[in-house]
Amino acid sequence: MAEGRRVVITGLGAVTPLGNTAAETWQAMKNGKNGIGPITRFDTKDFKAKLAAEVKDFDPSAYLEVNELLRTDRYTQFAVAAAQQAVDQSGVEGTVDPCRFAVVFGTGIGGISTFETEYGKLLSRGPRRVSPLFVPMMIANMAAGMIAIRHNCQGSAMPAVTACASGSHAIGEAMRMIRHGYADAVIAGGAEAAITPSAVAGFVNMQALSVSQDPEQASLPFDRRRGGFVIGEGAAALILEEYGHALARNAVIYGELCGYGSSCDAYHITAPHPEARGGIQAMKQAMEEACYTASDAVYVNAHGTGTPMNDLVETMAIKAAMGEAAARRAWVSSTKSMTGHMLGAAGAVEALACILALKEGVIPPTIHLQEQDEACDLNCTPNQAVRAEPTLALSNSLGFGGHNACLAFRKV
Repeated sequence: MAEGRRVVITGLGAVTPLGNTAAETWQAMKNGKNGIGPITRFDTKDFKAKLAAEVKDFDPSAYLEVNELLRTDRYTQFAVAAAQQAVDQSGVEGTVDPCRFAVVFGTGIGGISTFETEYGKLLSRGPRRVSPLFVPMMIANMAAGMIAIRHNCQGSAMPAVTACASGSHAIGEAMRMIRHGYADAVIAGGAEAAITPSAVAGFVNMQALSVSQDPEQASLPFDRRRGGFVIGEGAAALILEEYGHALARNAVIYGELCGYGSSCDAYHITAPHPEARGGIQAMKQAMEEACYTASDAVYVNAHGTGTPMNDLVETMAIKAAMGEAAARRAWVSSTKSMTGHMLGAAGAVEALACILALKEGVIPPTIHLQEQDEACDLNCTPNQAVRAEPTLALSNSLGFGGHNACLAFRKV
């Protein structure tokens, strides 16, 4: 372990296409449940992409008062709910100095639904009809701000906004805050609610989304038939806590966050570097900080979006970072085959999967993997969860702009 204070996870919360708690989400992952179906949030008649991984049966009024519901975007509602679950599970609130209790919560896009609604009012009804709450509902820091207000987090409260790496960067930067003595506990994670007409149209027109109309043939990470990602939504939250602080209050510890790598390809606004240089660098940083050795049994929760170039480049990165032989021994899976791509929330949900995979000794599967691409030739855990005893779990995230993040977890 690198020098510095140890950082452990003492609470988990989630609202995802697989379930509205961390426990429901994890059970569904182990069962290989598919969270993808027809888009219900708007009419897709004129859209090529007609599928998404929507959150189902979510009741925000269980977490927010009526006046709060009226002034929060859907992404903030997801974030508040996941954070409340994690805080309740951890029991950390009230045990830490508020000035040393912080929030880092990521989102790739923020309140895009609010933006669409209010811009529609501007065009159809004029500027006087735009809500005075338009800006605070839309901005990408509001999930972090709302969480801080609810739980009296008077330390830093900020977003991480690195596209699809946002959730992972939020957790990694939160770890550094604790490790270097700036906080004793942090609520960290990511949230997204971008299943909207403009977002879907934009992703379709850049040829990033799958246009399959069959939910069982749409999100196909590492499969030669893959043709793009399926957009998802939701949130996940982790309570990160300094190890000694957690021990002193007899907290339940789910695992340890022991490594974090962050890099930029510095290459292209959407495409990964063709030699995977940024992904390799992030993985190596996280592995080194986690004191990786050749004797480690490794689980890699891959970014694995199901886009042709991403899966190929990530396979290259895993091989280069770990070495060919170790990479082939590792268990790899993409839970996006079940959740879709939750954008800024993806890294947080996948961190949750890594923590519970270590804790329970179960590797969640890559479902729909029927024709594995020969160039993506790792052990991608096709279709069924497997029993295993990994000693180290790595979670990879890549985002538009060339952002790369890797988180490394161990049991305590």
